[in-house]
Amino acid sequence: MAITASQVKELRIKTGAGMMDCKKALEASNGDMDKAVTYLREKGIAKAESKLGRATSEGLVATYIHAGSKLGTLIEVNCETDFVAKTEEFKTLAKELAMQVAATDPLVVQRGDLSEEIVGKEKSIYRTQALSSGKPEKAIEKIIEGKLERFYATVCLMEQLYVRDPNKTIGTFIKENIAKLGENIAVRRFVRFKLGE
Repeated sequence: MAITASQVKELRIKTGAGMMDCKKALEASNGDMDKAVTYLREKGIAKAESKLGRATSEGLVATYIHAGSKLGTLIEVNCETDFVAKTEEFKTLAKELAMQVAATDPLVVQRGDLSEEIVGKEKSIYRTQALSSGKPEKAIEKIIEGKLERFYATVCLMEQLYVRDPNKTIGTFIKENIAKLGENIAVRRFVRFKLGE
């Protein structure tokens, strides 16, 4: 099937991908716009994975103050260059992440940041719950692991569902931005303030 310039332009506007990438995506999906978008997202995520090891020494601190000024967040989001840190896309990403922290109140950026004490305490609670419910001994470890995964998805920012699109995690949302901006991006730290707490 012949791909027209207008199809390529439409896909480029939708995704922000390069012209040649859009053409390849349309050819690979036989001109189906939705499949081409999915193709580009998958390729972008794969490309983003390769950038994850790069150093992130630039970036910015973003803020979010909720209506009524009783809740606010500060978040440090890093990237590779000052050039990307100054783009509107990066500033918007940082603001979205600050808003996510305000909405969901995570404890840490990623699961590796949780202390062994907190994880051990949660495991102990889940073990007690499983034993008291009469579950068989061999099923208890699986139950604990399942509950622990749900705990991580609640308290670890990178594993939380993105409040604006619950079909993706914050980790996936950041990877999409890595693919779009062409640089590694990392959340370094955040703090959430609530009046009276």
